[in-house]
Amino acid sequence: MKLSLTSVLLFITSLCFAQRQNVYFLKNNGIYVSTRDSADFIRVISEPDSGSAQYNVKEYYANGAKKLIGKSVTIDPQKFDGLKLSFFKNGQKESVTNYKNGSKAGDEFDYFPNGKIYLQKFYPDNGKPDNKFRDDFNIVALNDSIGRRLLTNGTGHYQAYDDDFTYVNEEGEMKNGKMTGTWKGDFKNEHITFTEIYDNDVLISGTAITEDGKNTSYTKSRLTIPEFNGGIPAFSRYLGDNIVYPIYARKNNIEGRVIVSFIVEKDGLVSNIKVARSVNKELDEEAVRVIKESPRWTPGTRFGLPVRIEYAVPIAFTLKN
Repeated sequence: MKLSLTSVLLFITSLCFAQRQNVYFLKNNGIYVSTRDSADFIRVISEPDSGSAQYNVKEYYANGAKKLIGKSVTIDPQKFDGLKLSFFKNGQKESVTNYKNGSKAGDEFDYFPNGKIYLQKFYPDNGKPDNKFRDDFNIVALNDSIGRRLLTNGTGHYQAYDDDFTYVNEEGEMKNGKMTGTWKGDFKNEHITFTEIYDNDVLISGTAITEDGKNTSYTKSRLTIPEFNGGIPAFSRYLGDNIVYPIYARKNNIEGRVIVSFIVEKDGLVSNIKVARSVNKELDEEAVRVIKESPRWTPGTRFGLPVRIEYAVPIAFTLKN
């Protein structure tokens, strides 16, 4: 029997009543939305299986196709534990990743949309948080789209692809899992071509040409993330010194963690502030206020140029007894 999209989504929603599940609607950038129609994907979290303490996590694309399957030790945010499987919209596996208490630990396998294994990485068991900036993995093996081995035990020719696997956007040599020699790339969506020189995984020099012909140079990293002046400790102090606990929430013992997303602009100012995860109206508004009044940040850079980068921070509201 083939269910329509509406039937599939209604079925998912109905399960939350029958099996005590939580259903969330999200955009691709992680922002929570209130309606299914405005969501890019749906997340369903159900109670642990008998004898387990891990919650079951499943995600579905807007068309009802499976997007993710895994287990988490918490409901929200997720701290995956064990295997997490991700899928392309065509139903093929996108990745298989080992997690330990919310951190990648062990092997991760990435796949081509045709089902062939593309890349094998290994993450040390060091407890580092899972985010898009994590880069402490070792590359074990890499294949092309027809299964030919290009890199073995971290040595060989590396090729990376754009998000849709339509073209190779960067390539170079690796030795014992470390980038070496000359690497070249063309990020068509960013209209940038670049050449970089590496020695034992250290970026010695890089040059890039933008769409308008501007030349830039950089060292150490092609990407730096925005930073509050003084780093995370200073940002924590800023929040502690400036958050005013809303009166209504205090009187009613309302606590929780609001996740706020925002853009750090090229000049370091923050903009486009949104509540990515809500607790209640008063706490949400206070979290937005304190971010809006934040001092100027050090902006992120890309290929040596200041860039707008989206950032997200959790702000915890806790009442002391």
